[in-house]
Amino acid sequence: MTVRVVLLGPPGAGKGTQAERLARATGALHVATGDMFRQAVREATPLGRLAKSFMDRGELVPDDVTVGLVRERLSQEDAAGGFILDGFPRTRPQAEALDRLLSELGRPLTAVLELAVPDDEVVRRLSGRRVCEACGRNYHVEFDPPARPGVCDACGGRLVQRDDDREETVRRRLEVYRRDTLPLRDFYARRGLLRSVPASGRPEDVTRALLSAAGVEGA
Repeated sequence: MTVRVVLLGPPGAGKGTQAERLARATGALHVATGDMFRQAVREATPLGRLAKSFMDRGELVPDDVTVGLVRERLSQEDAAGGFILDGFPRTRPQAEALDRLLSELGRPLTAVLELAVPDDEVVRRLSGRRVCEACGRNYHVEFDPPARPGVCDACGGRLVQRDDDREETVRRRLEVYRRDTLPLRDFYARRGLLRSVPASGRPEDVTRALLSAAGVEGA
């Protein structure tokens, strides 16, 4: 079965991890908008140069540029066997633009998979992250702690908490998610596409539940 899905979920829900696992299980293309932006900028495509002009000024990339990049990527041959969109759409106008784009391409969505995680769990996951100042290795104070608190196992560097992982920042990010992205639940539910999956368990269990929700046989 060809899967063409959007992953929804708050920051810290595990969308990137699950998108990679789903891509391996189904053979679908993992389309992470952050990676897509970086590749387009690196390759200096016309849309990549346009996106970079906004990014260099510290401005949000307009929806029409973002949608153009998504169109560019999903039009390529390796997307014909299915895709998993991770990080797009984030707003109702983006979702409506994606609908039009996929209709033009003849590649409609087969499901929208929501990773449901309580707010307190998101805060626990993100605020516990630490990164080594020297080598960039990531840790978690609860789930993946270093041998010595605050010290990188790999290089002995100092572990720090990024500003966007501080609890107050995480809670603000959740507010933005509820305001801008959560309304997409109703948008896709009305189309009969939404499947909500609890995402607080083990990654492999969440993957199996997502595959089953997507209608993949043998999940």
